[in-house]
Amino acid sequence: MKVYDLSPTVLPASESPVARQRMDAEVLARDLAALGYPGFSHRRRRNWKPKNPTEVLLAALAQDDLEARVVEALPWLVLRYWPLDRTWLVREAKLGDLQNRLGFVVSLARRLAERAGDTRTARALSELEAELERSRLAREDTLCRASLAEPERRWLAKHRSEDAEHWNLLTDWTVDALRYVA
Repeated sequence: MKVYDLSPTVLPASESPVARQRMDAEVLARDLAALGYPGFSHRRRRNWKPKNPTEVLLAALAQDDLEARVVEALPWLVLRYWPLDRTWLVREAKLGDLQNRLGFVVSLARRLAERAGDTRTARALSELEAELERSRLAREDTLCRASLAEPERRWLAKHRSEDAEHWNLLTDWTVDALRYVA
């Protein structure tokens, strides 16, 4: 890919259901490093082959519990590699009941794009949000933190952002908490 200066988005997505795969946080961190995420630049290896960013995104969202440093990378991943394969992404997210998690991450990425003045990307991400909105789940979920204690769940329910509340997620992630912008 480097020889031809191609984006990892041209890599074929896996045929196996990504949304059901369980991955180690270390593998996800290495995948994000291979895709150029600045927060994991110290993990970049010369012989590590990048994966399709859409697949890495969905694999991360499918995890029950995920380290905050990996969750923080997801809006960056959406922005850095936009446009992603939207049809595949939405289909696989729905198969794994991940549309709320994906919708929230996309909303964070959209807000980052708006903040950066990238109106074209912000508009496209807004369209993706609208598509995910049609299949938004009513059940409450976490953003990859299934092991949250009940007191923390109650606190997050009261102190989450409007976007998190809209997507029925218990999380305190906001655009202001993200360190890296694509």
